[in-house]
Amino acid sequence: MGEWWWLWRVSLTVVAFDRVMRMNTTTFNHFVLEKPRNYSVIAMFTALQRFRSCEPCKLAVEEFQILAGSWRFSSEGGPVVLHLPAKSKFTADDIYNFQVRDISVHHIFTWVDERTGRWMVNFRTRQPIHCHYPFKLGISLTLIGGLVYVLKWNRTFIFSKNFWAVLALCFVILMLSGGMWIHIRGAPFAESRTHTGQTHYIHDMYIFQYVAEMSIISLFYMCLTVGMVLLNTAATSRTNIVRRKIMSVTAVCLVVIFFSWLLSLFRLKDRFYPYRILMN
Repeated sequence: MGEWWWLWRVSLTVVAFDRVMRMNTTTFNHFVLEKPRNYSVIAMFTALQRFRSCEPCKLAVEEFQILAGSWRFSSEGGPVVLHLPAKSKFTADDIYNFQVRDISVHHIFTWVDERTGRWMVNFRTRQPIHCHYPFKLGISLTLIGGLVYVLKWNRTFIFSKNFWAVLALCFVILMLSGGMWIHIRGAPFAESRTHTGQTHYIHDMYIFQYVAEMSIISLFYMCLTVGMVLLNTAATSRTNIVRRKIMSVTAVCLVVIFFSWLLSLFRLKDRFYPYRILMN
């Protein structure tokens, strides 16, 4: 293995197990060079140290990570449903093609019935009871009922600028935090890595996101918004000077701390993100 001594001087990024792995000489020897190996490996050697100033290396790593993440979440990697016949040979028809067929229990049931010789003629599918739909319906009815009750006794808040400003800010923060992306992609709340046993609440790639991560970013944006509102109030308020100073200091702390944490989170997901406020 001596011919690989130069791996200590370069950065090695490998696509293996449908994800990106950063390797040194030991892990490269174990996962790539040792035999037997029943998997393929795509390796890229880079020079990411700051003193090397390799700008093409940074761009190549970004594209490499996008490639790995796209493959990991592509439809070609899964799911796969196979029919393994008892006597006949395995053919292409024994593969349920999700690119052509619908992902539903009825279509899969029909395909299974066809491939198994219709031994499921008296078999019926039983749909599970989902509790989250009644829960969402109950929450919606409660909110509508509460709004109707409030409107019955006090309708002035409907014409309040602060009320609509808060609603608009909540919507903007939700969208900025990735709420629409989460809704479209159906991202999980978090992910448990089987090889480490740890639960990750922040995805390590900047092109993907968890629900927990969206909640954290939303909290940061809310604190930034409160800080900016306090700054504006301290500048325009006619209260005593001591209270205005307290509001100003609190607002500056909120903006600096949470904006710095927000940038740190961006750098955690993208190591080449250039901006920062506090040195950490």
